[in-house]
Amino acid sequence: MKNIKIFSLGVMAVVACATLSCKVEDPFLDNNVSPVLVDIVGAPFGSPISSEPTVTYNATDAKVSLQARLLELDKTNILDKTKGIDSIPVPNIQIKITTRTGTALGDVTSDAKGVVKIEKTWAELGITAPKAGSITKISWTGSYKGIAFTRFSQVQAK
Repeated sequence: MKNIKIFSLGVMAVVACATLSCKVEDPFLDNNVSPVLVDIVGAPFGSPISSEPTVTYNATDAKVSLQARLLELDKTNILDKTKGIDSIPVPNIQIKITTRTGTALGDVTSDAKGVVKIEKTWAELGITAPKAGSITKISWTGSYKGIAFTRFSQVQAK
């Protein structure tokens, strides 16, 4: 009888732990999907899906041009293999560009082609004496259809 009670308590404890573990949300994953694709212009192919695209510029350049294309993905025809997903430029979105140390680089608005562009010197990016390998981390932050988004990228001297 005593063994049956201990066994029953053990089974209930295992069931309770299994039930509780299924309801815990992952603290490392955001449950909101970005409403736009922020494609960093000048980054190698495949960077739109990579975590941090890097754009390289000559260390001797007086200014560097930070550019991104903002695209909305139209999934209306996702099941039609002859049409597929379409990328539509998103105009008139205000983007705040900053370094990840908090230095504001500027606010820009996307044009009719969904492109945002700003030119900065190496010093404005936080690199006073650029040399090969110098990196600045950039944040592109905005809001579309009431959903905030941030895209990270890097600028590197070569």
